[in-house]
Amino acid sequence: MLNFKQIITFAYESEYDSAYDLNTKKNFSTPKIYDANGDLSKRWYVYFSYRNPKTGKLKRITPFYGDANKYKTKEDRMQVLTQYRKTLLKFLQQGYSPFKDNSQLHSSLNNKTEKPVITLNPVKTKIKVVEEIIETTPIIEEKVEEPKMDIQKAFDFALNYKKQIVSVTTYRSYKNRMDVFLKWLNNTHPTIKTIDQLTKKITFEFLNSVLENTSARNRNNYRTELSSVIQVLEDNELIKANFVKKIPTLKTTPNRNKTYTQETQEAIFKHLEENDKVLLLFIKFISYNLLRPIEVCRLKIKDINIANRTIQFKAKNSPLKTKIIPELLWNDLPDLTQFNPDDLLFAGDKIGGTWDARLNNRRDFYSKRFKKNVKQQFDLGIDYGLYSFRHTYITKLYRALVKESSPFEAKSKLMLITGHLSMSALEKYLRDIDAELPSDYSEMLKNT
Repeated sequence: MLNFKQIITFAYESEYDSAYDLNTKKNFSTPKIYDANGDLSKRWYVYFSYRNPKTGKLKRITPFYGDANKYKTKEDRMQVLTQYRKTLLKFLQQGYSPFKDNSQLHSSLNNKTEKPVITLNPVKTKIKVVEEIIETTPIIEEKVEEPKMDIQKAFDFALNYKKQIVSVTTYRSYKNRMDVFLKWLNNTHPTIKTIDQLTKKITFEFLNSVLENTSARNRNNYRTELSSVIQVLEDNELIKANFVKKIPTLKTTPNRNKTYTQETQEAIFKHLEENDKVLLLFIKFISYNLLRPIEVCRLKIKDINIANRTIQFKAKNSPLKTKIIPELLWNDLPDLTQFNPDDLLFAGDKIGGTWDARLNNRRDFYSKRFKKNVKQQFDLGIDYGLYSFRHTYITKLYRALVKESSPFEAKSKLMLITGHLSMSALEKYLRDIDAELPSDYSEMLKNT
């Protein structure tokens, strides 16, 4: 039994040129070619609709690809699809249907032979072959254009996709930046309505405006998030390519928190012991457990295992990380059994409790508190912050470990404490904070 696609392919290979019946009832739409707007990386095909005998309505039939997509040039691919389209149209007009077995019809039509009409000339008794002239309706190729998606709907689609796979904080960052971009686009390019109209040039123009009004770092952050969102559109074939990836990242000099001297660190701890014990305990989690400030803000009472003296938390590089709580910090903790397990460990002005505030707002609360109660008191510059305590104590640990072992062994032990995922990541971090310094090399400089 021949199926519909086999018949079309066979006919293409045989290149039927016989006439066909144009009076057959038209239960189908004219076959059309989809050329993916010239993109050879995507599949091209012929498609049409046929009236379903049960419902009486036109139904889109599975597209026909054949061997067209094996060809690597637009001309070759279009030539094959044009022949497919022509052959398909011919068979549809002859009565072939994708809803029934066409074997009998195919056999009956295939067995018909075209015979020349012969007439005798009574005078010259010459045989004359009269050629049958077949008139066919010219086939006009129609370029198929798929509907273009509204630019707002396209970004809403991509953001909803991101919402399913990233954290609430990350999604909020995506959402805020995309809102800024779309507002700018509406103000500066109001004629752009669909996603296919968005170009690299326009996006570059937006990023330049961000750079002019803020900083290179903020511009790069916009570029990264725009690229991530638009990549979703490319993956779902709503745009041809993610052109943002071709926009270069600007070189920036990152702000680095300096480490505290021993004297400054001790003075800060003494000051907070007398004036702000909540902030002091917050800083000790950064210093002794080497957590990042935002990781401390996430901590809940139930994250601390009292029996094992361990802590579990969501880290920058891991969805769940476990660390021991050193005795130096454990001795400063209050009785945790008196709190609700779902309480935040740090709830504003107190230890343990609820706090109806977003994560970033909670982190900003302690940053501003540190600025008021510490930085202003000790006249510390912009290079010093809460993060500086993490740098300070990792430096202390490394220098203490390297005194008793080789640098590699010291780093191997330090990885278990800091939570870095690789030796290379730890080594880069240590270089960035200048934790690893050489011994005095004065003797090498002396003339010998």
